[in-house]
Amino acid sequence: MRTLGLIGGMSWESTAVYYRLLNGMVRDRLGGLHSARLLLLSVDFAEIAALQAEGRWSVLTERMVDAGRHLRAGGAEALLICTNTMHLMAAAVEEAAGLPLIHIADTTAAACRKAGVRRPLLLATRYTMEHPFYAERLHRHGLEPLVPGPEDRTTIHRIIYEELCRGEIREDSRAAYRAVIERMRAEGADGVILGCTEIGLLIRQEDSPLPVFDTTEIHCAAAVDFALAPGP
Repeated sequence: MRTLGLIGGMSWESTAVYYRLLNGMVRDRLGGLHSARLLLLSVDFAEIAALQAEGRWSVLTERMVDAGRHLRAGGAEALLICTNTMHLMAAAVEEAAGLPLIHIADTTAAACRKAGVRRPLLLATRYTMEHPFYAERLHRHGLEPLVPGPEDRTTIHRIIYEELCRGEIREDSRAAYRAVIERMRAEGADGVILGCTEIGLLIRQEDSPLPVFDTTEIHCAAAVDFALAPGP
C-alpha cells in the first residue's frame, strides 16, 4: 500500500471527513483491520483564510509548496490537497514536491462524465467560483460548468466560512443551497458539483433534484485507487 500525504486543516471539519473516508474505503476493500497509510500536515486555517481574503495567493502558494515538501520528506508517495480552493496552486505544489498530486477537479470531472453530466453547477467558495483555475480544469474534460449569480455566490461563500468551517449545520442554509440548485436547474444545469469540501456536510443527494458529486468522496476514492494499485 502506498503512503498518501494530505495537506489538510482547510478546514479541519472536512479534513476529518477525509481521514474517516480514506480509512473506511481501505477497510472496505481489504477487509479486517486494514486502514490507510497516511501522513497529515494540518495548517492553521485562520491564517490561510486571512491570506485568501487579502488576495495574497503567492504567499499561500509558498505555504502549500512547503507543506508538500514536508510530506515528501516524511515518506509520502502522492499528495492530496484536502480543499478545492487551494488547488489554485496544485501545479506548483506537485512540481516542488516531485510527487504525483491527485487533482480533485480531474477526479470530479471523470465522475461527471461517467454519469453523463456535461453542465454541472459548481457550488464552492467565491475564490473557486470566480477564479478561472477550477472551471478551466473542468473544461479540459469537456464539461461546461455553471456558476450562480453574484448574490447567490455571496450566500454560498458566507455559509461555508461562517458556518460549515466552524461545524455549524443550519436548516435555513440547507434551504438556501437548495434554492440555488433549483434556480440553476432552470438555467440548464444537469448536475451539482459540491466544489468545497465542507459542502458535503450540509448537502446530500436527497437535497437535490440533480445528481450530486461530492468532491471529498470522489477525491478519496481516487486516492485509495492509487494507494492500492499494484506496482512497485
